[in-house]
Amino acid sequence: MTAALFLALLFGAVPISIVLALTALSYIWQSGNTVLFDSFAQQMFAGTENYGLLAIPLFMLTGELMNEGGMTKRLVDAARVAVGGFRGGLVWINLLANMFMAAIIGSAVSQIAVMSRAMVPSMEREGYDRGFAAATTAAGGLLAPVIPPSMLFVIYGVLAQIPIGDMFLAGIIPGLMMAGSFFVVVTLIGLSTQFPKGEWMTARAAVQAILAALPAALIPVAIIGGIVMGIATPTESAAVASLIAFLLGWLVYGELRPSQLADLFLRTARNASMVIFMVAAANVFGWVVIYEAIPQKLAALITSLTSDPFVFLLIVMGALLLVGMLIDGIAALILVTPILLPIATGHYDISPFQFGVVISINLALGLLTPPVGVGLYIAASMSDVKPVAIFAALWPFLLAVVLVLLLLCYYPILSLALLG
Repeated sequence: MTAALFLALLFGAVPISIVLALTALSYIWQSGNTVLFDSFAQQMFAGTENYGLLAIPLFMLTGELMNEGGMTKRLVDAARVAVGGFRGGLVWINLLANMFMAAIIGSAVSQIAVMSRAMVPSMEREGYDRGFAAATTAAGGLLAPVIPPSMLFVIYGVLAQIPIGDMFLAGIIPGLMMAGSFFVVVTLIGLSTQFPKGEWMTARAAVQAILAALPAALIPVAIIGGIVMGIATPTESAAVASLIAFLLGWLVYGELRPSQLADLFLRTARNASMVIFMVAAANVFGWVVIYEAIPQKLAALITSLTSDPFVFLLIVMGALLLVGMLIDGIAALILVTPILLPIATGHYDISPFQFGVVISINLALGLLTPPVGVGLYIAASMSDVKPVAIFAALWPFLLAVVLVLLLLCYYPILSLALLG
């Protein structure tokens, strides 16, 4: 009965947080253990009673302040200095700027929305196909859940009860691998498709662009540097980054006014509350998982198929590719982590950091794959291109991500090298 309700609500397009909460309530009623109703609200609150979750609204706020403060445009101009003169320079600028933004925003959906508005019209004006421009921008958005800071890593760290700062470190090499694979993809495409010729900036304009972008570079330095050097926790780094973003947008770039903060805070609170409520609902859903011994049953099934950790991760990859096509990445992460993590660590001795990186990238792919594909539809909406046209140009990037995933599954050191 509980499983039937869960599936009915899930495929009935009910928000995942409501699905998790109602499933837990149904289980309590079905099991007859009604005394648990008395502590239901307390369990939901306990799910949010984690200091690490405070990083989510702070990173969201940093992204909002950057967008309003004019830092996105300046980072794009800085990328233009480095690669703008090559043939197909705008494609490289797009990916390089996405790398910069990934180290700041941490949300693929937000990054795709921001960069689509900034890059697609520029690429089209210089002769690029609009569908390809949107696809490149959307692919660049996949870097946000991997290159720190990452909202998926924050939530996974809370669910797995591991240090979020270490989780960020585990994502650096995989994030650079993904970015490198995208550069290879556009290079190969450029060999078969004659990209428009780029144009180098004058020395004066290049110096001005670099100087204008230097203050904005303080933000990723504050986030990553503070964590790596042990000066600040991810949450504290996020708070410092949001303050820097506000001061830069207001006092340095002059594009952000204190009067805009009320709207920014409201928008951030609305977006963050949806994520945190999902975490709270996942905590009570954990009752169902524990009482039904779902991880143990699933572990028995999978271990009967293979004892090889790599094969196990391949099975997980296949399953999560399907899950990611149907359920939003954050919701899917909250759903599968309590079930799969104990199997990975307990039965296959897989590091929770390697597992977190693999499933986060895996679920991020779902942002750009139908039928749900939230990131795909956002890119289509912001670029005024049909999703089919974007997906047709997107598949080489998705294939590159799958190849990176296979390497991460087979070589744990790629995720663990920076953890010491």
